[in-house]
Amino acid sequence: MDVSFMGEHSPTYSLSGTVDDLTQPAHTRLWGERITSGSRARLECVLRFGVSCSLNAVEGIRMTDLPREDVQSYPRPPALEAVPQRITVRLGGEAIADSRRALRVLETHHAPTYYLPPEDVTATLIPASGRSFCEWKGTARYFDVVSGSKTARRGAWSYHEPTEQFQPIAGYLAFYPGLMEECRVGDSCVLPQPGEFYGGWVTSNLDGVPKGGRGTEYW
Repeated sequence: MDVSFMGEHSPTYSLSGTVDDLTQPAHTRLWGERITSGSRARLECVLRFGVSCSLNAVEGIRMTDLPREDVQSYPRPPALEAVPQRITVRLGGEAIADSRRALRVLETHHAPTYYLPPEDVTATLIPASGRSFCEWKGTARYFDVVSGSKTARRGAWSYHEPTEQFQPIAGYLAFYPGLMEECRVGDSCVLPQPGEFYGGWVTSNLDGVPKGGRGTEYW
């Protein structure tokens, strides 16, 4: 896909290729040296969905009402907080979740994880095999997510009996964004946290490097 960008004080640029291509030095001069995880998320969303955006010469590609956050500054033990934005998830060409009552977990080196009340989820959920244990939240159960003709194997998880600190997310559902067709926080499209295990949602307001990629596994 070729995507045209209108710089704030510059002509229109037409770019094509992958995110890795476009964040090489030959291209980063268009928006400065600082390519953050959020900048990459925004650029990949533009390439994938054809969303228009402008270039900020200092901070990279951003068009979001979300506050600027750094994943390295999130706390450990993790924090739990309400989400003021509308959260939406799509699979199989349908909206399978739409909530203004979501909660999110913030943990050092991780992109935020969003948990939605089951009443706001319309997809069919089929219990899947396997469990995982989190020292902070407890034992998670997994679900295949079915919508239309699509099935996302182990595409969602839930803590039915979480630890005391995380009781508010008991029964709430979290989705792996990489297995969904689209996830959004407000108007911001989401990319998956790197790696196959973590379910964090990377949005364009995030600075820092979420763990999951090579060399970050033990952060």
